[in-house]
Amino acid sequence: MISLQRIFGHDEKFYDLLESSSEESKHSAELLAAFVQNLKGVMSEQSLNDLQQSRRKHKRLNQQITELLCKNFITPLEREDIQALSSALYKVAKNVEKIAERLLICPLNIDKDKFAGQVALLGQATSIVSTMVHTLRKGAHGESIQDSHERLQTIEGDADKHMNDLLRELYNGNVDARELVLLKDIYELLEKVFDRCRDAGNVVFQIALKYS
Repeated sequence: MISLQRIFGHDEKFYDLLESSSEESKHSAELLAAFVQNLKGVMSEQSLNDLQQSRRKHKRLNQQITELLCKNFITPLEREDIQALSSALYKVAKNVEKIAERLLICPLNIDKDKFAGQVALLGQATSIVSTMVHTLRKGAHGESIQDSHERLQTIEGDADKHMNDLLRELYNGNVDARELVLLKDIYELLEKVFDRCRDAGNVVFQIALKYS
């Protein structure tokens, strides 16, 4: 016979892992901002190492969630929602690391101001996602979730608009071919990170609707 303590203990473990995962996504965005700030400086290698460590930690969290789902029939949220949220959060850190890797191997003196604004918006997006994930345990599924979801959508819209401006400038400017390829790659990776933030926020919002 399964005890209530065991059931509720597993509930807490799922929330612990999801919250840690959201915090790691937020941390990866902060590390990327530091990396961009020190681009081509002596701290770039260390910043990349920090991002790699963050991504590996995030991968372990994702694996723990998957293992816990396999071992337990009773979960505090629908299994598909837990898996979707965990996957979206992990992909944030994974794509952030890719951005830093591209920038580190770049032999050109790329103007970091071209994407610094996107990186700043990413920090805001991951912070909101983390806040939303933390509300799941509390059961605060009302206006606070909706407000956070709307703010996240606004940030994504601003990021899309900014991205279009950057691409327009890139395609219509007199840019070295190698620089064009690199910047386009960076812009597309940034767009993927925002998409994963959106996905995570949508899962949390859908959970809120289900349990409201």
